[in-house]
Amino acid sequence: MSSSASPSRGLVGPLVVAGSCDLIALVVFVAIGRRSHNEAGSVTGFLTTLWPFLIGAAIGWAVAYALTRSDVFLPSRIVPSGVVIWVSTVIAGMILRVVSGQGTAVSFIIVATIATGVLLIGWRALTAFSEARRSR
Repeated sequence: MSSSASPSRGLVGPLVVAGSCDLIALVVFVAIGRRSHNEAGSVTGFLTTLWPFLIGAAIGWAVAYALTRSDVFLPSRIVPSGVVIWVSTVIAGMILRVVSGQGTAVSFIIVATIATGVLLIGWRALTAFSEARRSR
């Protein structure tokens, strides 16, 4: 095995963790939203609400990766990755909701922007805080 293969293998774990945290954040966002509208019971409805935001987040991951142009892609960082993923999740998610005939009322856009920001940036902020405390 070449030594150049080792660093990328070492990144797989953190990438999986970051991706899982983003997935959990979006699942929590959708679950809370659907429950607040008394729509919590339908798996199909849940997935219908979730998929545009998942695609938006995936687009954000791709854009963040392309923007870093470095050997090390760190999606757990707030800037630039977290911000790009968050903004992409909201913008692409809303566009996909319009295209698929789902609602995009202004109040929903505002709530979704704030809630996904708190969740997607929040776990990154907690991680950064934890890492800073550990390095002291």
